[in-house]
Amino acid sequence: MVEVLLVGVRHRWRPMHSNGVLDKLMALITTGKPFIRDLEATGALALYAPLEGGFEGRYLRRLRANGYETLAITARGLGDLSMYLTGIHGVRPPHLGKSNIRTYFIPPIVTYNLEKLPPKSKGLVLWILEGYVLSSQEIEYLTGLPSSEPRVKVAVEMGGDRAFRWSPLKDLLVPA
Repeated sequence: MVEVLLVGVRHRWRPMHSNGVLDKLMALITTGKPFIRDLEATGALALYAPLEGGFEGRYLRRLRANGYETLAITARGLGDLSMYLTGIHGVRPPHLGKSNIRTYFIPPIVTYNLEKLPPKSKGLVLWILEGYVLSSQEIEYLTGLPSSEPRVKVAVEMGGDRAFRWSPLKDLLVPA
């Protein structure tokens, strides 16, 4: 039995395991240590979060509190992942027939953020939203990214679930 103080009135609250009230309460006060430990061990995780949201922010906050810098991007429209994340790539804005065709060269987003890391930072966590649109080759590249650059960790949201859970990203790769 847990004693809870609500607006100056003490209530006795019995945890109900049948409908998951205790699970929802524990999700609010989670420390995120198993998540961070698994992320450091594997380097790349596939995430499944409840569709109502909120859990991503909690775990991002836990990562920042543990010394990581975070970079949240969406998987839609990334194009070539290796060039977008680690190489200089050109972008051509639409000219709409009224101006000259131009190409802008944009610095790589991961290497640029790695250069800006504070000295005491543990590294950079690349949090990718809507990862279900990624192909198997792109998932394979993201799985190998932490081994090529040890200061980078990857967390890819692959879909929804009833509770926040994760698994190694390499488990999603299907042997051909």
